[in-house]
Amino acid sequence: MFNQTKLTSAGLLAMRVAIGCLMLVHGTQKVMGFGQMADVFPDPIGMGSQLSLIAAIGAEVGCSILLILGLGTRLAAVPLAFTMLVALVLVHSADPWNVKELAAVYLSVYVSLMLTGPGEFSLDHVLFKRL
Repeated sequence: MFNQTKLTSAGLLAMRVAIGCLMLVHGTQKVMGFGQMADVFPDPIGMGSQLSLIAAIGAEVGCSILLILGLGTRLAAVPLAFTMLVALVLVHSADPWNVKELAAVYLSVYVSLMLTGPGEFSLDHVLFKRL
C-alpha cells in the first residue's frame, strides 16, 4: 500500500497545510485590522510599526500560502520562522510561557520544514524532482 516515504510525505503535507492555514488566519486578521494596527504594532527590530506590520503580513499570508502549496517550502519557512523567533524572543520576552508557547510551537514546525522540505506531495516535488 503506502511505503514509508509516502507516509512521511503525507505527514509533511498534513503539517504544512494545517500550520499554513492556522498562520494564514493570523495574517488575515492583521490585513483586516491594518488601519487600526499600523501605528501601534510592535516594532521590535526598529523598522517602524507600519513596516513591521507589513513584514508580518507578508510572512503570515504570503509565505503561508506557499507553505500550503509546497512551493518554495524551505525558503518560505525562513520568514515565518524569523517572525516567530522575533515574537518569541523580543515581542513576548516579558510575557509568561503560556503567551510565548504558540510562537515556540510555530517556530519548531517552521524549523522542521526548513530541515525536511515539503515531501513528495508538493509543488516543489512536482516542479523540481529532477534536481
